Amino acid sequence: MLEHHDLTETIIGAAIEVQRKLGSGFLESIYEGALCIELGKRNLQILRQAQIQIFYDQEPIGIHRLNLLVENTIIVELKATNAIDDAHLAVVRSYLKAAGKRHGLILNFGKVPLDVRRVIATYSLLLSFTAFLF
Repeated sequence: MLEHHDLTETIIGAAIEVQRKLGSGFLESIYEGALCIELGKRNLQILRQAQIQIFYDQEPIGIHRLNLLVENTIIVELKATNAIDDAHLAVVRSYLKAAGKRHGLILNFGKVPLDVRRVIATYSLLLSFTAFLF
């Protein structure tokens, strides 16, 4: 069984419920709001639009904004597009690296049924980077 299997399955179940109720065609922000409601019903801790400060040689150079951070464990990236591509996976990997997290989900509400991708960072990737979540 995958690490955090129950948590990811709960998140996916909430996303399926959102897609079932809303259908396709909305902006990502609409799905984000609805998913926060569904995750709240499941008593999960959610940070919405969490900011991660990015540093290079100890100098701040920018900020990543996460769609959702669930239970301080799973980064959730929401999409409403025709397909998840390599660029979407690369972005989630960069979020994981910047946040020092191992597990992410991409949820694409633009496809029926819901398109889900799990993204798991390697341990060495996490050790090579410093960032702060605020």
